[in-house]
Amino acid sequence: MEASFDAIVIGAGQAGPSLTGRLTAAGMTVAMVERKLFGGTCVNTGCTPTKTLVASAYAAHLARRAADYGVNAGPVTVDMAAVKARKDAVSKASRDGVEGWLLHMERCRVYHDHARFISRNSVRVGDDTLTAPRIFINVGGRARVPAMPGLDQVKILTNTSILDLDTLPRHLVIVGGSYIGLEFAQIYRRLGSEVTVIEMMPRLIAREDEDVSAAVKDILEAEGISVRLGAECVRFEARGNDIAAGVNCGSGEPEVVGSHLLMAVGRLPNTDDLGLEAAGVALDQRGYIVTDDQLQTNVPGIWALGDCNGRGAFTHTAYNDFEIVAANLLDGETRRVSDRILGYALYIDPPLGRVGLTETAARHAGHKVRIGMRPMTRVARAVEKGETQGFMKLVVDAGSNQILGAAILGVGGDEAVHGVIDIMNAKAPYTVLQHAMPIHPTVSELIPTVLGELKP
Repeated sequence: MEASFDAIVIGAGQAGPSLTGRLTAAGMTVAMVERKLFGGTCVNTGCTPTKTLVASAYAAHLARRAADYGVNAGPVTVDMAAVKARKDAVSKASRDGVEGWLLHMERCRVYHDHARFISRNSVRVGDDTLTAPRIFINVGGRARVPAMPGLDQVKILTNTSILDLDTLPRHLVIVGGSYIGLEFAQIYRRLGSEVTVIEMMPRLIAREDEDVSAAVKDILEAEGISVRLGAECVRFEARGNDIAAGVNCGSGEPEVVGSHLLMAVGRLPNTDDLGLEAAGVALDQRGYIVTDDQLQTNVPGIWALGDCNGRGAFTHTAYNDFEIVAANLLDGETRRVSDRILGYALYIDPPLGRVGLTETAARHAGHKVRIGMRPMTRVARAVEKGETQGFMKLVVDAGSNQILGAAILGVGGDEAVHGVIDIMNAKAPYTVLQHAMPIHPTVSELIPTVLGELKP
């Protein structure tokens, strides 16, 4: 069967359904193609399920600390099957919502199958051939599993398959000390597993400043998570029902034996089975679709949004991709990827809220900076909540008085950082935020105080 549309959207992740909604509302006919789960990474294997697990892990952690608040909670146990069931229910509700929205959308036809290009304006979907003058690729990414000695001889978990566990690992070994690995490390430690994190770099989350990396390491180790840094020659072998990970580190035992192994060492774009060569769409050396500043590929009429374009690795960057494309295509605006200021969070507890440049990156870029810092032990809200780990740090350009970046590692840090994001997007000097009158008692109220204590 052959069918023609005004547009084809491949992938029902964060950008695809919203773009489909805008296109159909503008009177276009749209084919939405999704080969597996509606909602993409965020809803099914990313933000929604993992943050649901974070919430369960936090409840267990807080229950164990009940005596710190004068509360007698008694022995704390975790029902992992119930934890998983709660996580599954939350994800399913989001997934069903996305699918239902698309299925009932006027001028939208949903295809639940795999799409492959056969020309620059045509794709094969099952037995059907779909054509359109506009094609939008929103196919996301997946876990990268690099070649390591012995890895093919043992059973591994990824950020996707670990979500299927309904029993607690006795000892979870995680290879990768960055955002995904650290979130799972704390989740499973708080739920009751022994956890070891193996990282090849000399510190965790190496893209952050050293003081942030060190503070995150302290937080995790205080909860009993073993962290092995500078790991070289990582290798694996089956040891009965267990998995032995051999590591050469500056200190510690040369072997870690665990019951489960999670590989959390990066992501790959889902671009290898789309037939992009038939359309002439260019990829970079890592397999990401090359786009311009408005997310158009080298082929007129084809755009790439979300994780597959290498312009961002977050739900919010994917959604912003949709906003940029829709504004340029439908609203007569000129919006560009390079205009956005990147913010993100690490969802350990306490969370790390981040925006803009680190102190290190700002100095390397040639900025003369002023720094403001405050430990969370001097934030009333943190003290009152009994959660005083971490600190807040702001980086300001000494010449322009523009805020270059911020790191808020502490209770509420993922929310408090948004005030800084807003000021940076407004391109206002830091004094605008410094002179604001925030609400007491909050974490955000200390940001003006920190800005009033900037030092070279």
